[in-house]
Amino acid sequence: MSEFDAIRPYHDQEVPDVLARLVASRELAQAASELVMPSWLGNRSLGRWLTRSLLRLKTRNLNSIRDCQNVVAGLFEKVIDRSIDRLSVSGLDRLSPNNHYLFISNHRDIVMDSSLLNYLLQDAGHDTCRMAVGDNLLSNSLAADLMRLNKSFVVERSVAGARAQYQALSRTSRYVQQSLQQGVSVWIAQRQGRAKDGFDRTDPALLKMLLLAYRDKTATDSPMERMLQNAPAVPVSVSYELDPCGPNKAHELAMIDQRGVYEKSPEEDLQSMVKGLMGHKGRVRLVFGEPILQASSAEELAAQLDESIVANTRLYPTHRYAKMVMENSPTRELENHPAVQYLAAELHAMPPAERPYLLRQYANIWRNRDELNIV
Repeated sequence: MSEFDAIRPYHDQEVPDVLARLVASRELAQAASELVMPSWLGNRSLGRWLTRSLLRLKTRNLNSIRDCQNVVAGLFEKVIDRSIDRLSVSGLDRLSPNNHYLFISNHRDIVMDSSLLNYLLQDAGHDTCRMAVGDNLLSNSLAADLMRLNKSFVVERSVAGARAQYQALSRTSRYVQQSLQQGVSVWIAQRQGRAKDGFDRTDPALLKMLLLAYRDKTATDSPMERMLQNAPAVPVSVSYELDPCGPNKAHELAMIDQRGVYEKSPEEDLQSMVKGLMGHKGRVRLVFGEPILQASSAEELAAQLDESIVANTRLYPTHRYAKMVMENSPTRELENHPAVQYLAAELHAMPPAERPYLLRQYANIWRNRDELNIV
């Protein structure tokens, strides 16, 4: 038994049993029917039955994680077609399909950020990467099976006590180190949780957690040098013209400011995953930055990541509109843009007290650039 069994993705030999559970899941049949069936059939019992039969047919010859990811890629193309007006990517030519990397990106959506990255890597002939997810997202057994089947590993955040927390962080660090030493790329967000306010900054504490496995008192080089020698850190910028979960994030932030706390419902994270996947996103762009090979400290690496991530984030009309509304500037020149109209309708439908929180999500992209002196 491995020390990583509780947090690692599934192995190939575990695939048949996991698929059997998934095919039997009513919850999955409901969600998948809305994706693969016509809209008039997706929410009906017949649609769910047909979807379960289709899943059984599609999965009967799957025997490995790679087999599963090939099927997922086909389904994900449907998600892209339905929810994204245009998907673009740049910077992949900086990376070699024969090398492995530590991808660190901004974090706007629970599932979409890393899923888009893996989809684009696979489409370009690269191997997919292992993806870090918080254990709060895996309380639902269906979500846990789907994510671990798709090369996700668990970051244990809910353990109690300082000693247990340190042990959990060390285990995560050792697992990331082992993955990179095995030649498998890893994705992790630049901070814990999504940037619900649209303010993208790398948390040095996250980088220090990754460095735990590289501590060696007998070594002549630093933990940071050893980590970046093991795998270059690649900053990734994910830009959405529209955020399907934006109003929900605004509501959460407003409740925290008003009441000091926000209590999530048991299914809220799963609902956010589905909404983030299927909701309208307008245009979406991913940029792979220049691989980072040197840094003297976690703080310096964080600064390099921030500069690249923020500089490569795409500015859309929705971001300019939000900034102009907050500044009470005229917005007439933007009001006929379809994405701006969509955002304006969302704002109109929200309680007035929550509108500033949604506007800041979009406008803070300018704050990101101003604070880092990026033109």
